[in-house]
Amino acid sequence: MASETVVLKVAMSCGGCSGAVKRVLTKMEGVESFDIDMEQQKVTVKGNVKPEDVFQTVSKTGKKTAFWEAEATLAPEATPAADAAPAPEAAPAADAAPAPEATPANTVA
Repeated sequence: MASETVVLKVAMSCGGCSGAVKRVLTKMEGVESFDIDMEQQKVTVKGNVKPEDVFQTVSKTGKKTAFWEAEATLAPEATPAADAAPAPEAAPAADAAPAPEATPANTVA
């Protein structure tokens, strides 16, 4: 079996939670290394393992577990680019607005 990297999103709220995940991964056969990021709720496992086996092992801790890729697809990265597009369109409209304001001022004088 080739070396594989498995990334999971695991609900961990304290050191005990991450400790439980650490214990099961330390005992799991084929695991070469792992990283637990409490802040991002992210567990990265490297080794000669199957993703489904890692998922099942971590799930046994009782913590809500999901594959990281599934979570990443819920937050589309295209949205900021779409938000940036209207800003340049708004700028020409703002440039056009001062010209009509100047015309009434000349008419009144």
